[in-house]
Amino acid sequence: MEMETVKLSQIVMKCFPDMMPSLKQQELNALIVLRDGLRILEPNDALEIIQYSICENQDEQLLQ
Repeated sequence: MEMETVKLSQIVMKCFPDMMPSLKQQELNALIVLRDGLRILEPNDALEIIQYSICENQDEQLLQ
C-alpha cells in the first residue's frame, strides 16, 4: 500500500459524515497524508486524525 494525500473532508465523509456540519471549511480542507491509504483507514484512527486536525487548526488561530 502506498501513501495517499487526502483532504480531511474525505476522511470525515468516509467514517463520520454526521460531523461535516460541525467542522470549519479550513479544517475540512486540511491535507492529511495517510501511510496506508484511505481505503483501509479504521474509524478509531480517523477519529484521532480529526481530533488532531481540529487542535492544530485552533493552535494556528491562536498564533495569529
